[in-house]
Amino acid sequence: MEYRHAAIPAVAGGLMLTLLLWWAGASAAALDLDGATGALGIETANALRSWLNPWAYDPQPGASVAATADGADYLALHDTAMQIRFVAVFLFYAAGALLLVRRLPAERGRVWQALLALWAWGVVAGTLAVTVSAPWIIAAGGRGSYRFLPQLAGLASAGRTVLVPLALAAAAWTVLVTRLVLRNTEPQPREEVPGRTAVVAATVGTAVVAVSVVLLSYQANAARIQTAFTGGGFLGEPGDLLRQWLLLSAWSGPSGVGLWDWLLVRFGDVLLLAVVWCALRWLPGMLTRVSVPAMAACTVCAVVLGLLVRHLWRVTVVDGGTTSWHLLQAASGLGEGTSAAVVWGTLAGVTATVVLRVTGRGAEVPERAAAGDRYGG
Repeated sequence: MEYRHAAIPAVAGGLMLTLLLWWAGASAAALDLDGATGALGIETANALRSWLNPWAYDPQPGASVAATADGADYLALHDTAMQIRFVAVFLFYAAGALLLVRRLPAERGRVWQALLALWAWGVVAGTLAVTVSAPWIIAAGGRGSYRFLPQLAGLASAGRTVLVPLALAAAAWTVLVTRLVLRNTEPQPREEVPGRTAVVAATVGTAVVAVSVVLLSYQANAARIQTAFTGGGFLGEPGDLLRQWLLLSAWSGPSGVGLWDWLLVRFGDVLLLAVVWCALRWLPGMLTRVSVPAMAACTVCAVVLGLLVRHLWRVTVVDGGTTSWHLLQAASGLGEGTSAAVVWGTLAGVTATVVLRVTGRGAEVPERAAAGDRYGG
């Protein structure tokens, strides 16, 4: 699929996601109207406010915007931060969607795969946009020199809950536009990869993700990550930021709970790794061409989808609550781990691509030798 054709659905999807997030942020003001709390309930209103405020263009009551004699300048900084945030959402989504639409076009046999990949990429694009714009939000609060990295970690993790449903809507729109663009074109080619080679690459790539899920996320190791680099100064406390970008899970030994309950929680991590393995196993045969950027982006999407599957498992099976407050708490966990998914998904995708190429070259030699024997050299 040519770039000029793939750019149409990528730009359309980026505009859709940006407009949906802007609409969600503009809706946050309705929660402060008289009667909103009474109609929704205090818990629901507060939860919705925490989900929508990170995308609200105007500072909300209680927002961290400095109230000083230079308040207008701080408000201008806040406006700049939100402009950067929305522009970054569009650029990140459009860039990733352009790659995904070209390498994983939404044609017959690839529609659901493309939809899931674009859905996950929408969550990634929003997370990266919030992270990029966070320094301006911190500066707008007038406390940029105080615990900058912990502030950055806190702000970068905001606004993910509302991203999940809106990214799904944007992905569906992107797929629809892609289908319209492809309606008069021939089916795109598929990469031919030997099954054994794909299995080896998927296993090695999944092992990279397992480093975070199993090794780094163990309580003792996670504590070392958070405290080993703590010090003084402007950049002296990176612990919270490192945890956010390195840990895909959090677990310890079976203490305080029964072994069966502990195994139920850990099975969510098994599901996460299973989703990543299956995606890496099938991706080489689904892509029009196996390339490092395409495999890295798709693996990031696979890790994000695995995180959503794990979250669904914990909500429905492990917790098993049905009250409205439980559902609000469960929804608030959507999108957790996306930052770490970017890091480990990229590493796993690059590693799997290298393994594919190395093992693929090794498999070509016996095949050529066998062909030579069949046809007399």
